[in-house]
Formats: sequence, C-alpha cells, structure tokens
Amino acid sequence: MSAPGSNRVVVRVEDLYKQYDTEAGPQPVLNDINLRIAQGEFVAIMGPSGSGKSTFMNILGCLDTPTRGRYLLEGNDTSRLRSDELARLRNRFIGFVFQGYNLLPRATLHDNVALPLIYSGVRKSEREARAQELLERVGLSRYLRYMPTQISGGQQQRVAIARALVNRPKLILADEPTGNLDSATSYEIMELFSALNASEDITVVLVTHERDIARYARRVVNFIDGRIAYDGATASYFKEHAPA
Repeated sequence: MSAPGSNRVVVRVEDLYKQYDTEAGPQPVLNDINLRIAQGEFVAIMGPSGSGKSTFMNILGCLDTPTRGRYLLEGNDTSRLRSDELARLRNRFIGFVFQGYNLLPRATLHDNVALPLIYSGVRKSEREARAQELLERVGLSRYLRYMPTQISGGQQQRVAIARALVNRPKLILADEPTGNLDSATSYEIMELFSALNASEDITVVLVTHERDIARYARRVVNFIDGRIAYDGATASYFKEHAPA
C-alpha cells in the first residue's frame, strides 16, 4: 500500500533484509521488505510469534540495523549513521510506548515525562512546562507529584504516552501497548492514540496481536515468515481474515 501522495513520507524501507548469526548458521528474520508510511498514518503491524514484526519495529526505532537494504526516517538514511547519530535521530523523531510502561519507579510522574527533554538539552523551565502540558493532555494533571506505584496500570500507560510525546516526535512506535491492560482500559488507551493521530497528525505504528486493537488503525501490515503477507486497508484485512 503506497503512502498518500499528498503526505510526506516519514518511513521508507527499501529491500530490507535482516539475519542473525547463530551457531547453527545465519537465521533470516526479515526478507525483501519494502514499505512506505506517510505522515499522519495509523498503521497496525500484525503477525504470529516469530514472524519478524518485533525485529521490524526495532529497526524502525533505530534500536537495530538491517543486514542489507535501507531504512530512511524523515529522509535520513539510517544505514549511514553512527550509533550516536542514531541515538540523536531517535530522540528527535521517535516516541516509544511499550507494553511494560518502563517508568522510573522512584521518580514522580512529572519527572518521568520530562526525562527525554534532559537528553535533548532542554532548559529546566521548559522541561517542567512541557511535562505538565502533556500530563494535562492525557488527563493526569492532578497526579503530577505522584509516583508510578500510586496509580493504575492504565494511568501508567497514559504517563508513558505523555513521555513519548514530550519531544514532539513525528512518529510514535507502540509495541503491544495494551498487553497488560484490561479490555475497558485498553480501549481508552486506543481512543487516546486515535485522538492524537487525528488532532496532532502524528504518525502511529502499533504492534499488536489483538484484532480489536488493530481495528483502531486505518492500515494493517501483516508479517508471515519474515515477509509482508498483507498491506492494505484495515476493513479489507478483517474481511479477508474473518474467523472461521
């Protein structure tokens, strides 16, 4: 599925191949991946365990590199960058949301959200203002000085989303963000992602194995055995892959 012509391409993957070297020999994980994701898209990455979707997300997040092929993020060819340059690119363009929240347990919610700004060299007054603004946006302004252990799992995930947004990224990568949440809270989190995608024009790429969660996306990319088996509209995907 091609990116809309009117939108800037945020993610461009060309002939991407990834293998891991093991004692048993090279183990291919991703084969011949070509993909474009435009600004403002909401994409669900699906596939069975071992299909390559997590490796693919790690490459999109500049946490891993392909064996061959190219990955361009906002036009930056990541294969040409050193590790420190990749770290700066991650910090500038990408916000991460994980299944496990990854909050610092001994830091306040405010300080957790402000943390990425320290690495960006943002002055203290602006860090404090931005962290407060983001916590207000996710409905947690009254909990600024709370610790993560004092709030629910759903609220912790909202803090993680606020932290992902604090550097004003172009791309949000969410890896099973509802995996530790009950159904009602999962839907609340997905409504928040949908609202951010619609109102902020933030590109969202979501890994999930849950059909109900993937339905929030407008596009599905399905991986099988390290290859893209489907790339298209969400409604069409679920029509073609209806449960027996």
